Amino acid sequence: MSATAQIPVTLQGVSRHFSLPGGATVRALDDVTLAIAGGAAVALAGPSGSGKSTLLYCVGGIEAVDSGQIVVGDEEITGLSAKRLTAYRRRIGLVFQRSNLLPALTALDNVMAPVLPYRTDFDKRERARSLLEAVGLEGREASLPSRMSGGEQQRVAIARALINDPGLILADEPTGALDSATGSTIVDVLLDLRDRHGVTVIIATHDEGVAGRCDRTMRLRDGRLLDQGA
Repeated sequence: MSATAQIPVTLQGVSRHFSLPGGATVRALDDVTLAIAGGAAVALAGPSGSGKSTLLYCVGGIEAVDSGQIVVGDEEITGLSAKRLTAYRRRIGLVFQRSNLLPALTALDNVMAPVLPYRTDFDKRERARSLLEAVGLEGREASLPSRMSGGEQQRVAIARALINDPGLILADEPTGALDSATGSTIVDVLLDLRDRHGVTVIIATHDEGVAGRCDRTMRLRDGRLLDQGA
């Protein structure tokens, strides 16, 4: 895995509302303004429904905002065309609470899956092997997900998120389905990637132990940013 440029993330006045049956409106994000330095590891903390996952999905280009601007690196992603948004999503790493591995594919093939349809300037198989080694799974390349523990599956998911050498990793409750010891190991992997490669890491979590290991903890409630952390 090569070194990547440190990528800052800035939100200015970002709002995202959802309409419910009956006409009610949920304010998932309400005029959120924040700045995350490139190469930082930041936690988005708050109770369920606070807006932390929505914020992550907006930064990831998965959810559209109703108003405001999001700038990732030197690119404003709000208002991108569908084609450019797809290209943007390929340049970042996404890790979810469930690993969402393809059960019929080996660990190696799961890591390669996002880039298989595309031409790349690197050897896909060798990159995948290197990434599995980086997350502590050397020798498990041929293992199927059913033969791996939950923590091992999540490590494969992290390796898969890194296949395009992203400068930004967005992790939504990456330890939520794991026991505390295994979850701590997953955080170790993410923070080690930040330390060694300058990757910006944003983790949405309700676990105060996870949040406490990040550089800063930004707290949300009812879609509003309460605290940007020290």
